[in-house]
Amino acid sequence: MAKIDLIDNSWVDLVFEGKNQAYGAYQLRKNTGKRNLWSIFIMLIAAALIAAVVGANAIISAAGEGDVDISADVNLSSLAEKEAKMEEEKAPVIEEAKPVEQVKSSIKFVPPVVKEDKDVKEDKELKSQDELAETKTAIGAFTVEGNTDDADAHVLQATEEIKKEEPKPVEDKIFDVVEQAPTFKEGDVRSWLANHMQYPPVAAENGIEGTVVVGFVVERDGSISNVNVLRSPDPSLSKEAVRVVKSMPKWNPGMQNGSPVRVKYNVPVKFKLQQ
Repeated sequence: MAKIDLIDNSWVDLVFEGKNQAYGAYQLRKNTGKRNLWSIFIMLIAAALIAAVVGANAIISAAGEGDVDISADVNLSSLAEKEAKMEEEKAPVIEEAKPVEQVKSSIKFVPPVVKEDKDVKEDKELKSQDELAETKTAIGAFTVEGNTDDADAHVLQATEEIKKEEPKPVEDKIFDVVEQAPTFKEGDVRSWLANHMQYPPVAAENGIEGTVVVGFVVERDGSISNVNVLRSPDPSLSKEAVRVVKSMPKWNPGMQNGSPVRVKYNVPVKFKLQQ
C-alpha cells in the first residue's frame, strides 16, 4: 500500500485534472493539509494549557494544606496558654484564720407563767430585781450557747430584725351571710334598676310581663361579678335584666370580722307593661 501524505496535496491536482477546478470541492481538498496542521497545533496548545492548569491547582492545594497545619499549631498553642491561665485562676486562695469570738452563754427572757406554788421549782421561781442584778447569767432575746465563762466576754447581740407575722389574706370565698351586708351606694337598688331598664320590644309586643331574679357577687372592692339569671319568664327579659344589673355602679362591700369579703346577692327585676 502506498504511503499517504496528509500534507502533500498533489493528488488533488491529479484527481481534478481536466475538470472544473473552480468548483468548491477542489478548494476544500486543496486546503486539507493546512487544516490538518492547524488542528494538530491547536490540540497541542490545548493539552499544554490543561497540563498547566492541573499543575497550578496541585501547587495551590499543597500550599493550602501547609497553611492549615500552621493554623492548627497556632490554635493548639493558644489553647495550651488558656488552660495554663485557668489553672492559675483556680488555684485555691488560703484565707487567714479569723480569731474565735468569745461569747458568754445567755438565756432567753420569757414572760412569767402563773402556776400554783406546789408546781413551781425553786430554780424556776420569779427572781427579784436585786437577784437579777447579782446573777452572772446573761439574759437576752434568744438563748445563746456560749464558748467561755470569762467575765470579760460579751453577750451575743441580735443582728437580725425579728420578722413580724404578716396578716393572713382574707379567705377568698363567697359568703351567703355576713356581719355587715353590702349596700347599694345609689339608694334603693330596685328603683335604680327600674329607672335604667329598657323594656324589650319583643316582650312588649307579645304582652310578656314578669319578674327576673338575678344573682351576682359583690366583690371586696364593691364591683359586680358572676351575674346570672336564677328565674325568668322569658329570654328577652333575662337578657335585659342581666344588662342593667351589670351596668350598676359599685356597691359598699360586705364586711366580716372587720374585713371586706365577697358576698352573694340576689335582686328581683320587675317588668310590667303600662296599662
